[in-house]
Amino acid sequence: MKNLTVPIDDAEYEKLGFQSSTISFATLKEVIGIEYAKEAFIKCNQIAQSTDLAKLTPDEIEAEINAVRNAKNSN
Repeated sequence: MKNLTVPIDDAEYEKLGFQSSTISFATLKEVIGIEYAKEAFIKCNQIAQSTDLAKLTPDEIEAEINAVRNAKNSN
């Protein structure tokens, strides 16, 4: 087994909720993956708000999805 040392500033350490300076690689991947997912969700929400996509009803969203699927399948 190999050990990897990764410097991280205090703010990031706190933001990611680490409790120990020694964690498994699997835990590191999970924590970073969750953080990337949160950031992506926030960015998607900002885009939806700025383009009025957030105002679409569930039926309108379903219609858009079906239109894209139908266009993809007809090619």
